[in-house]
Amino acid sequence: MPLDHTAHGVYPIAPTPFTEAGAIDLASIDSLMEFYRGCGCTGVTVLGLLGEATKLDAEEALIVASRYIQRAEGLPVIVGVSSPGFAAMRSLARAVMDRGAAGVMIAPPASLRTDDQIVGYYAQAAEAIGADVPFVIQDYPLTFSVVMSPRVIRRIITDNPSCAMLKHEDWPGLDKISTLRGWEAEGMRRVPILCGNGGLFLDFEAERGADGSMTGYAFPDMLVDVVRMAAAGQRDAAHDLFDAHLPLLRYEQQPGAGLAIRKYVMARRGMIACDAQRRPSAPMSATTRQEVDYLLARLARHDPRAA
Repeated sequence: MPLDHTAHGVYPIAPTPFTEAGAIDLASIDSLMEFYRGCGCTGVTVLGLLGEATKLDAEEALIVASRYIQRAEGLPVIVGVSSPGFAAMRSLARAVMDRGAAGVMIAPPASLRTDDQIVGYYAQAAEAIGADVPFVIQDYPLTFSVVMSPRVIRRIITDNPSCAMLKHEDWPGLDKISTLRGWEAEGMRRVPILCGNGGLFLDFEAERGADGSMTGYAFPDMLVDVVRMAAAGQRDAAHDLFDAHLPLLRYEQQPGAGLAIRKYVMARRGMIACDAQRRPSAPMSATTRQEVDYLLARLARHDPRAA
């Protein structure tokens, strides 16, 4: 089913698994989807930054997205279609929607600077992919260097009925969530807000009104638990579990190192067969691996899933 205002929970950003030789590992996509379904994820997002989308050609991107959609077994799949040009964006968006995707995610190009440029870009993108394709705004100024104020996001939502979700990754951004939820109470059309940033602020994002998480942390089952506990009013329990994971979350958030760490932990947990990245890549050093193992051992004292 296409994305709508009811979307919530945890949509992990899925990696693209590779073999040691650099080929797409379809069997690991299958095992990942089995893990995501089994731990209570409510959807999945593919071909994001964690998915190494820029290292895939057009045919490979469609193969990866199609495999995730096939193995989702009813879970909604969002596909990243960001591209320098609208022709490639439209081609991938239409292809994945034909295969059963729930929607697509669009990040702003770094060349955008003014509010009107940002609003105009999303209007053109929505027109290019088709008004029948639900799209997700990816608000990640730390990576894309495009700053979207709450007013800009409100204009995009108001002007484009096919805008179906906000992926919120501003930092600091808790007040942005509160502002948008306040405007919804005054009549602005509601869209789900799922948060990224490696999950670093999920404990308070959920309390500010976020509907869930969309990040690639290697413990999506923990994210599911925190979102569930927050919704149930179990504040202390949610924060206690989240706090136990904070050292690993923080370590993983290092620019340039996060992908290698996430894939390493996912491989250790049996979610994928190996932690290979496609080149250009930044592999982990032996010292980094030892430090991650140390963090996992400490985490296991509080969460046995890290053992």
